[in-house]
Amino acid sequence: MINVALEGAEFYAYHGFYPEEQVIGTHFLVDVQVGFYADIDVEKDNLSNTVNYEVLYAIIEEEMKHTRKVIESVAQAILNRITTEFIFIEIAVVTIKKQRPPFRGPLKQSVITLSYHK
Repeated sequence: MINVALEGAEFYAYHGFYPEEQVIGTHFLVDVQVGFYADIDVEKDNLSNTVNYEVLYAIIEEEMKHTRKVIESVAQAILNRITTEFIFIEIAVVTIKKQRPPFRGPLKQSVITLSYHK
């Protein structure tokens, strides 16, 4: 299996349950990992024989622009887009880290992870 990943993609977005979160926004980090079996000859050094990092990033970037109340919804939208774009993917994992969520005390981040298995 071949694994392709993007780690620590940074975005400023407006996801959150509370109205002020959707106005003020915060920083998010997004990790995406996908896995697929190579039924193709990877030695041919052809981008069409793998998952294009730029396309992965564009999917994440676009979905992070759509404000949602829960980041699980964002992660699911990213998974849906990735598995539609790259139908040969066997597994995909999306992790979203919300930096400094609005709690009474100091907290570095809240984290959710969603997985897809064909």
